[in-house]
Amino acid sequence: MLIPEYIAFYESPLGWMELKASSDQLHSARFVTEKSRNALTPFLKEVQRQLQEYFAGKRKDFDLSLYLNGTTFQQNVWQQLRELPYGETISYVNLARTMGDEKATRAVAAANAKNQIALIVPCHRVIGSDGKPVGYAWEIWRKHWLLQHERRNAELGQLELF
Repeated sequence: MLIPEYIAFYESPLGWMELKASSDQLHSARFVTEKSRNALTPFLKEVQRQLQEYFAGKRKDFDLSLYLNGTTFQQNVWQQLRELPYGETISYVNLARTMGDEKATRAVAAANAKNQIALIVPCHRVIGSDGKPVGYAWEIWRKHWLLQHERRNAELGQLELF
């Protein structure tokens, strides 16, 4: 496992985010209660810029190099998450079906919970079979906020087309 060399913080509408990176790859983006040392590199400035655009409703996809540390199965789940369109959701069971094994629903949920790159690997877009937001490593209220934010901005984007 590569050890991230740099840590920076981003103040989002949902609280502080700690960003850990090497010189050119993001290793983690997670919500924290407080910030500490800050080593803002050009790459981390770019991460912050893209997060700012996301929260402003101007960015739908992130264009960043990521270091995803996990098993092959976890990496496959995270890749599926990255392919989920902005403003859309999928249930855990449907995500498992997409990956070819409905019986892997619990494993998909476990992989989702191990995601260390909040927002950019959009695990917040995975919901329960009943359509309700369930489970989120960074508190369920943030998941609700993110889903509402994306729905609102996805609808605005569609309205602007006409």
